Amino acid sequence: MLKISKMTDYALQILSAFQSPARLMRARELSEISGVPLPTVNKILKMLVKQGILESRRGAGGGYRLLVGLGGITVGGVVRALEGPVSLVACSADGPFGCVAESYCTTHANWRNINDAVREALDSVTLEELAPNTCVERPARTKARTSREKAIHP
Repeated sequence: MLKISKMTDYALQILSAFQSPARLMRARELSEISGVPLPTVNKILKMLVKQGILESRRGAGGGYRLLVGLGGITVGGVVRALEGPVSLVACSADGPFGCVAESYCTTHANWRNINDAVREALDSVTLEELAPNTCVERPARTKARTSREKAIHP
């Protein structure tokens, strides 16, 4: 099965919570809006800062902000920032570590075409398109647990 990691999925949710590049948001606020646990939000925010997608500011008026608007960030860019290059099979990876059988492999060219199509698809969708009108606050979690939750976790 091909799928992105949970961390990348969370990163897309967190980034989609930003309304504009100018607005600073704190990790706790992003956690509440996205529903992603705060420790995970903190870890992802650090990764996104390191990759140049976000900027962080310390202090009382600090927080995180986008370096470009959601229309300038693609799903592919976020996937690469958190997971590295998109490569469905080893021989379709860019770089010097290609497949040893590349010179005589009959499927290499087709895998390269498939991989390129997946990359293009990921790069063709911006976060603005992925999650339009995203800044809808999630309902606050209540302390009271449902009877089902009590039965599962007494």
